[in-house]
Amino acid sequence: MGISISEVGVKELREAGLQQTEAENLYNHLKQAIYASNDDPKELWRAITARRLLKPWFPHALHQLVYYAVYHNYDASVSGPPLYWFPSLNESSYTNLGRLMETHCPKLLGLEYKNPIASFTQFQRYCVQHPEVYWPLILKELSLSFREEPKCILDTTDRTKRSGSWLPGSVLNIAECCLLATSHPKKQENSLAIVWRDEGFDDSSINSMTLRDLREQVMLVATALDAMFSKGDAIAIDMPMTVNAVIIYLAIVYAGFVVVAIADSFAPKEIATRLRVSKAKAIFTQDCIVRGGRQFPLYSRVIEASPCKAIVVPAIGKDVKVQLRKQDLLWIDFLSSVDSLPREKYSSAAYLPADSMIAILFSSGTTGDPKAIPWTQISPIRAAGEAWAQMNLQAGDIYCWPTNLGWVMGPILLFSCLLNGGTLALYHGSPLGRGFGKFVQDAGVAVLGTVPSLVKTWKSTKCMEGLDWTNIKSFASTGEASNIDDDLWLSSKAYYKPIIECCGGTELSSSYIQGNFLQPQAFGAFSSASMATGFVILDEDGFPYPDDQACIGEVGLFPLYMGATDKLLNADNEEVYFKGMPVYKGMNLRRHGDILKRTIGGYIVVQGRADDTMNLGGIKTSSVEIERVCDQADQSVLETAAVSAAPANGGPEQLAIFVVLKEGYKSKPDMLRLKFSRAIQTNLNPLFKVSIVKIVPEFPRTASNKLLRRVLRDRFKKDLVLQSKI
Repeated sequence: MGISISEVGVKELREAGLQQTEAENLYNHLKQAIYASNDDPKELWRAITARRLLKPWFPHALHQLVYYAVYHNYDASVSGPPLYWFPSLNESSYTNLGRLMETHCPKLLGLEYKNPIASFTQFQRYCVQHPEVYWPLILKELSLSFREEPKCILDTTDRTKRSGSWLPGSVLNIAECCLLATSHPKKQENSLAIVWRDEGFDDSSINSMTLRDLREQVMLVATALDAMFSKGDAIAIDMPMTVNAVIIYLAIVYAGFVVVAIADSFAPKEIATRLRVSKAKAIFTQDCIVRGGRQFPLYSRVIEASPCKAIVVPAIGKDVKVQLRKQDLLWIDFLSSVDSLPREKYSSAAYLPADSMIAILFSSGTTGDPKAIPWTQISPIRAAGEAWAQMNLQAGDIYCWPTNLGWVMGPILLFSCLLNGGTLALYHGSPLGRGFGKFVQDAGVAVLGTVPSLVKTWKSTKCMEGLDWTNIKSFASTGEASNIDDDLWLSSKAYYKPIIECCGGTELSSSYIQGNFLQPQAFGAFSSASMATGFVILDEDGFPYPDDQACIGEVGLFPLYMGATDKLLNADNEEVYFKGMPVYKGMNLRRHGDILKRTIGGYIVVQGRADDTMNLGGIKTSSVEIERVCDQADQSVLETAAVSAAPANGGPEQLAIFVVLKEGYKSKPDMLRLKFSRAIQTNLNPLFKVSIVKIVPEFPRTASNKLLRRVLRDRFKKDLVLQSKI
C-alpha cells in the first residue's frame, strides 16, 4: 500500500496539495537527498528534515506522502522503529544534559566517554547505579534554597522506605524556591513568571506577571490563609489552571498547608470522595468555568458535594454570578482582611523537612476510593530535574501544557517551570480551538505539552491552519498512547522538532520512560528510561528479559526512586506496589502495572495495563467503577464488562461495554451506548464516552467464576483490527 520515495514525482506532489512551482522545487531537492542517502531511509529522512524541505504550511497530505514513502520498504522488525528526529552532535553539547555530560563524564566514565550522543546510554546506566553522584549535579542546576542543607543525597538504612530517604536532614520551602530570583541571568526579579490570555480575547495583548509580582501575590494569599487556618490543614482547589489557581496552590504550600488537588471536570460524587478522604478544611473554587464560549457551573457542583467551606473566585471580572451559602466566602472578601497590610507584615515561608507532605493527589484504584497519594517536597524536585534533563527546559523558556492541577501534570508543569526559571504559559479557556493555538503563537511558546486526543482534535478540525508555531523547540506528550500520524502532523508544525514522549505516574511524580535530546526519536515510542531510573521487563513467569532483548512483558521498576511514594493515605503502599513482585539482584521490584514492548534498537512502546485499570483520555479508571455505573443504567441490563483497547494504528484507548441482557429483553446496542455514556459522564467523569456496546449471551469466566476481561479485551482488539482494514 502506498508508494516508495523513488516513485514520488511532481504529479504526486501536486496531488498532495502543492502548486506546480513548489512541486518542481521540492522534487528536485528530494532527488538530491535520495542520491546522497545511499538507500538508507533514516539518512534520507534526516536530510529532508535537516534541510527543512517540508514546510509547516504545506498540506498534511504532502507530509504524509513523503514520510510514508521514505519508509515504504522499511522493516521495523529488523531495524527498529522508523526515526523522525535526530540529535546534532554539534548542538548536543549545548543541551542541559549534554553540557553536564561534557563537564563531568570524562571524569566519571574515563576514557570510555566519547560525546553526549554516543555515551548517553552508558551515562544513564551509571546514574542508575550512582544516584548519589547524579542528583547533586542536578540540584545545582535548579532554583533550590535550603534552610538547612541535606546531610547526604540518599540514605538507605531505613528499610521501610523502599524508595530511599532522599535529602535527609534538609529543610526548605519548595514554593519559596519557585519564587526567588537566582544568580541565573534569566531568573531575576523582573523575569516573566507567568503569561496568559483569556478565551475570547484572542486578538488582545498577552498578559504577564513578573517573578516579583507573583511572589507578592502568593505571600498575600498565604497571609490570608494563615489568618484563617491552622498549619498542616488540608485545603482543596477545584478550579481550572488559571493564574489565580497557580497563586493559590503556591500560597498553600508557602504557608505550610497541604494542597488537595481536584480536577474541575469531576462530578459532585467524585469531589465529595476526595474532600472526605483528604479531610479538607476548605475548598477554593470558581462560580463557573468558561470554555469554548460557554459557561459551565462549578460552584454548584462543589456545594452539592460537601458542606466544606468554599472560597469562590469569579471566573469573569470581579463579581461572582452565584448566590453563596452562609459559610462560604467571596475571593475579594477573603483577601480584604490582609490586603491593606504592609509588605513586612506578610507571613513568611514555612520551612519544613524535605519529606514533609505538601499535596495530596488522587489516582484511581481498581475498586473503592481513589488512592490518595501524598507529595512531599522531594516530588517537585524530581519533576523539575526531569524537565531539565529530559526535556531540556531552560531558564527563559515559555512552557505551556493545557492541563489541570487535579491531574499530576498540573503540579509537574508548575514546579518544573518555576524551579527551572521558565515562564508558565496559561490559556484561560478551551485548548481545543484556534484561540489556544493563537495564544501559543503570540506568547512565543518554546515547549508545548499535549495529550494525544488533543492533537487528534487539532488535526481533524484543521483549526490551527495558518498559525506560526515555528518558535517551538520541542513538544511533549503524555497521558495515553500516541497515534503516529497525529504526531507526524504535530511535529511538522515546527519543522519536525522532537516530541518528548513521557510515561510515569502520580505516585512517581515523574516519568520512568521518556524521550530526550540526545537520542533519535520515533513517533509514539520512548527512547530510554528516564535519568537515574532503572527497570526490567518481566516474562510471564516473573523473570527479567536481558536488557538488550526485544520482548513484551510487565515492567518492574527498581525500588530506589527519588520522588516515588513510600506511603498512601488510604491504602497499603507495600501491598499496592511491592507485594508479589519478584526480587532482582537483591531488589524487591516496584509494581507499576504497564505492559511494555521493547523493540529492536531498544525503543519502548506501552502496550496497556497489566490489570483491569484502563486509561481513558489520559485518566486512569477501573473496569469495576464503570461496570458499577452501567449495571444501573437500564433495566434490561443483567451485567456488564468494561474493557478498553487502542486502535490498530495507535491512538487513545477506546471503551467497549459488553452486556448480558436479562431474559426477555431485546435492547439495542446504540440505545445502551447512549445510556451508558450518559450514566458514566454523570457519575464518574464527563470526559469519558463509550465507543461501542456489544450484547453477548454470557461472559467468559474462570473455574472459580471470575470474569475473564482479558478474553473480552482480545475480542475487542480483533474488532478494531478488522475496522482498520475496512
